[in-house]
Amino acid sequence: MVRYRKWAWGLSIATASAVTAFGFASWQANAAPTPPTPTVAAEQPHVSDPSPVPEAATGSGSDALTSGEVEKARAVALTPQLAAGAEDVTGKTGPEYLSAEVDTEAGGRQAEIYFYDYKTEKLVKQVVDLTTGKLTKSFSATGMQPPASEQEARTALELLVADPLGKSLAGVDGLVPTAHIYTAKPADRGASQCGRNRCVQLIVQTEDGRFLSVSEFIIDLSGRTVARLK
Repeated sequence: MVRYRKWAWGLSIATASAVTAFGFASWQANAAPTPPTPTVAAEQPHVSDPSPVPEAATGSGSDALTSGEVEKARAVALTPQLAAGAEDVTGKTGPEYLSAEVDTEAGGRQAEIYFYDYKTEKLVKQVVDLTTGKLTKSFSATGMQPPASEQEARTALELLVADPLGKSLAGVDGLVPTAHIYTAKPADRGASQCGRNRCVQLIVQTEDGRFLSVSEFIIDLSGRTVARLK
């Protein structure tokens, strides 16, 4: 998982071939040869898949957060004020959840939860002590653009399909989008706001494995607009 500490606040079974054993009959003087002994094919070895090991409820030290810890930390990090005052990428009440990671530098086991508030265009970092179940620190800042969430990627594809620039796309069914954050370059036209606004470029794959060429489009998730790089 990509970490964000540079901010100011920081995936054999061996196969065996059956070996056929040939028996040779001994020859006796003035006797006819004995037919070879029939052979038996060697049994093919196999390995059974082991039973999955249940996930631990909690980790220790710098272990990655378990799904249970992430769920617990998100619930604590989403304070009533943040839940009511922020907006996600679709415009619904509540911030856009981005990611969670363990704080390896903390003395105890702490989780860092990252949200993006589209209402204020701020990244929000909430630090939760998993032992006490309490929120210990809270930070927010503008101009910070961590990797996009799956919901942001889907929303960007929907915006592109709905825009006249995306007329080559018949719809979103069967398409799998991956979004990469885009920050404006000096020569950009139509995307100079990216960096202040949350913008992405898409990689789109079809069900049969083909990739569609849409990298020239920049989708501004904050302004809900689409621009073509020139």
